[in-house]
Amino acid sequence: MYNDEDMLMLSGIQHFRFCPRQWALIHIDQQWEDNHLTIEGEILHKHVDEPSYRQKHGEYITLRSVNIASHELGLYGITDIVELHPSDDETNSICHPKYPGYWRLYPIEYKRGRPKRNEIDEVQLAAQAICLEEQYGISIDKGAIYYGETHHREEIAITEYLRDIVASCASAMHAIYKDGKLPPINYGKHCMKCSLKDICMPESSNCTKASYYLKKNLYEETT
Repeated sequence: MYNDEDMLMLSGIQHFRFCPRQWALIHIDQQWEDNHLTIEGEILHKHVDEPSYRQKHGEYITLRSVNIASHELGLYGITDIVELHPSDDETNSICHPKYPGYWRLYPIEYKRGRPKRNEIDEVQLAAQAICLEEQYGISIDKGAIYYGETHHREEIAITEYLRDIVASCASAMHAIYKDGKLPPINYGKHCMKCSLKDICMPESSNCTKASYYLKKNLYEETT
């Protein structure tokens, strides 16, 4: 159980799953650079993250920018959207002061691209579900991710597998944050899309000597 002063940003769990070093550069060293991918993501979220704006689509209520937290995981953040789905059973449901009846919570995360080959996006959604479960004393078995490129919503089951990854990532994030040291470079194809590539300099991991790196990158020599 983490205290308020020990809480870390939930959004960082996706950075951590993508690359622990990227997460540490952002959340420990306070480094940030935009590229076209991050800017496109910001534009998408400008149309989503308006907490005072609520919508009703049929029987569903859409809540935007809901504050969430889990002291068990030591994470806090803001959701993109939480839909309220009507329920005939108070089990695993909540009551809302503005909407009579019982409602099941259905978190929805917005992403600029398309579904990925790994579970990076699903892990962030699962972390949001876990926070909502802890806050309201309920269980959430599914949510969704909306992808901007496909204009399609993918329903995601909040499985034990995803929950285990969330718990493992959260624990590792806290350990690295407490230690205050950057994780080692894990150079790969994923580095090419990272907005922090010029700050991280992942190619340096292939250099056995500092003199080689200086010659190659500063003096344009390869021998």
